[in-house]
Amino acid sequence: MPTNLLSSAPYLEGPAIYLGPLKDWGHQPNPISGNSKSDGVLLHKGPGGQPEVGLWQCTPGTWPLEIPRDELCHFVSGRATYIHESGEVIEIVPGTMVLFPAGWKGTCTVHETMRNVYMLS
Repeated sequence: MPTNLLSSAPYLEGPAIYLGPLKDWGHQPNPISGNSKSDGVLLHKGPGGQPEVGLWQCTPGTWPLEIPRDELCHFVSGRATYIHESGEVIEIVPGTMVLFPAGWKGTCTVHETMRNVYMLS
C-alpha cells in the first residue's frame, strides 16, 4: 500500500524508511549541545491543534524539553535519551513507545537521527 496523505484516512507506509517529502520544522530551540533539526509529516491536526498526529524526525543534539500536552510516541528508528527533571532516564531505541504526560520536563539527547510516530492530544 503506497502512502496517501490526501486520503479520507491519511496513511504513511513504512515510517522508519519513509522517503517522501518531509516539511522543515526548524532547529530545536535553546540547544544545550549540537544543532538538532526537526522535520516531519503531519497526518492530521484537529480544531485548536488537538489532536496532532504525524511523523517526526530529529537529528543529533541536546535541548531542554517541556511537553505541553499528553504525547504518545512510538519510536521507529534512531537512538535518544530522555532525562526527566527528577533524574529518571528513558533510553529510546527502535520499537520503544512512550507516553509523555502533559507538563513532562527534562532534556532530550538524540544520539542517532530518530523518527517517531506521535499523537499530541
